[in-house]
Amino acid sequence: MLDVGKWPVFALLPPEELQLIRQACVFGSAANEAIYVTVNDEVFALGTNCSGCLGLGDLQSTIEPRRIDVLCGKKIVSLSYGTGPHVVIATADGEVFAWGHNGYSQLGNGTTNHGLTPALVSTNLLSKRVTEVACGSHHTIALTTDGEVCFRLGYNNSGQVGSGSTANQPTPRRVSSCLQSKVVVNIACGQLCSMAVLDNGEIYGWGYNCNGQLGLGNNGNQQTPCRIAALQGVGIVQVACGYAHTLALTDEGLVYAWGANSYGQLGTGNKSNQAVPTLINTEKERIVEVAACHTSHTSSAKTQSGQVLMWGQCRGQAVASPHLTHFSTTDDVFACFATPAVTWHLLSVDGDDYLTVAQSLKKEFDSPEISDLKFLVDGKCIHVHKALLKIRCEHFRALLNETDEDAIEIHQFSYLVYRAFLEYLYTDTISLPPEDAIGLLDLATFYREMRLKRLCQETIKRGISEENAITLLSAAVKYEARDLEEFCFKFCVNHLTAVTQTQAFADMDHDLLKNFISKASRHGAFKN
Repeated sequence: MLDVGKWPVFALLPPEELQLIRQACVFGSAANEAIYVTVNDEVFALGTNCSGCLGLGDLQSTIEPRRIDVLCGKKIVSLSYGTGPHVVIATADGEVFAWGHNGYSQLGNGTTNHGLTPALVSTNLLSKRVTEVACGSHHTIALTTDGEVCFRLGYNNSGQVGSGSTANQPTPRRVSSCLQSKVVVNIACGQLCSMAVLDNGEIYGWGYNCNGQLGLGNNGNQQTPCRIAALQGVGIVQVACGYAHTLALTDEGLVYAWGANSYGQLGTGNKSNQAVPTLINTEKERIVEVAACHTSHTSSAKTQSGQVLMWGQCRGQAVASPHLTHFSTTDDVFACFATPAVTWHLLSVDGDDYLTVAQSLKKEFDSPEISDLKFLVDGKCIHVHKALLKIRCEHFRALLNETDEDAIEIHQFSYLVYRAFLEYLYTDTISLPPEDAIGLLDLATFYREMRLKRLCQETIKRGISEENAITLLSAAVKYEARDLEEFCFKFCVNHLTAVTQTQAFADMDHDLLKNFISKASRHGAFKN
């Protein structure tokens, strides 16, 4: 897990305090302010406290943590900050609290008075549950649970709050125009712009655009959300904004970048700004996360295999192409190379001074030392514990109650699949590429393990590509995974030209092909 000690602001905290931290955020003009949450759901702050951004009720700096009483027990699910700085959080109950700099009414309380303590933002939000917040320099947007509305408030000189004008917005209001009827799933803010990703993979931008950070092909500001037409047909799943550049991750693990590029933050190999989305070369590695922060010109990404890349402004150097690091998370890049070294999102931090029950079970999986049963699959052994298998799986409860054998041979499934199944019983997780997850899906269906079946479907969804989409669709149909079938079908329709040119499509079962063409036709896939 991430070591919060990488951030100097935590350097004076004793080890026993660091081990209690489970969430943390570092912010401020010199990364000199921090807020963290402990395992007991207590919230603390420390640092210089500019504009009262620590929420402690005063303007006093503090080198030692002080508790923010009003937030204790609130269960923070999202946190973002501006450059004033102002801080905004969303809780598990969907409430929004804001405090700190308020010179442009970015706290949503209808005034321009700085907020020294966290205050509930209630105007126009009482009937809404907020799940995600994002802050730019002096503006804020918030996403609600229904995904139908994006609320915005604060500084609006370039239209970044999406109200259709450039007047500052002192209280929460819906983003105007086209987003009102859309389902938004992800939001992000640059210094003076805002971005939103829809559930259908479309991406919209609005606000300041002099560096092309909206990706619209021009440099004109936008006062209302505008769809990035250059990404038509590309399914976006995540967006991240830097100071004046934007990164977007597709459903196929590709990364597009646009906007300012004076430090190489677009990763294009040069320093020329790009007003339209440009595909970044990540050495054919599938990307699962992109990272950027509105306070810096640094970019980062994590691959499916766990490798972390960085580019842009890296400790004063301009790195114009994605550079492979030894880090395990994108957070490490911002702790060690960003200027200022703030966190780009709310960190999750676990202490490692002891093993939890789950960690202990994971450690003992396939360990022959105290196991009392082994499975023989493809000539290989997998060591397990009878009691745990009986507790976790009805199939094994029945099987092991009928036999006292200490070795069981398995012929129906491969070693890779069966080991993944047994490991799941110890860890509640699976770690297989999508093609192998199909075999595990078969096993889950056979053993009637419904939760495992759902996990397999999610793994397959995350790994879908134009090359394997038909194979995954065929598996979904075979194992009656209806949700997965619908997901794969939509992906195939959205990437129809490329999918129909694959070998898997050419080898497609006749009946499945007939049903696919019929269904795709009903969805208008073959209209000119």
